[in-house]
Amino acid sequence: MKIWVDADACPGVIKEIIFRAAERAAVTTTLIANTLQNTPPSPYIRALQVQHGFDVADNEIVQRLQPGDLVITADIPLASEVLAKGGHALNPRGQVYTGDTIEALLTMRNFMDQMRSSGVNTGGPAPLSHSDRKAFANQLDKFLARHRQS
Repeated sequence: MKIWVDADACPGVIKEIIFRAAERAAVTTTLIANTLQNTPPSPYIRALQVQHGFDVADNEIVQRLQPGDLVITADIPLASEVLAKGGHALNPRGQVYTGDTIEALLTMRNFMDQMRSSGVNTGGPAPLSHSDRKAFANQLDKFLARHRQS
């Protein structure tokens, strides 16, 4: 099992949680992004910079993903592809994407895209809160604990 991080939009504080968890669980973790990513020296943590372009990093993650791997992303279409390929997906706010929830999330995302393209200001996501960080860390720890048991 490996962890893949959709790193361009992943908050720094979440990356720090991921780095600590990767070290603690000795899990290979790769940040994939269009931009250069700073990672701590570790045999478990690496970064891969891909070319700039729409969905280039997402496509790289999907190509490398194996069933059972975990992808950390806020990108709902990417999460849907991950689930379809037998992977697991976790949002940086601690929401676990599942087969039961992904269709509703895709529908809402598409609706909000339509609203924005028609000129409606829908605002952006709320700032990452302390409870979001805690929820993410808890979900990541639960996932890694289940992985160790299997």
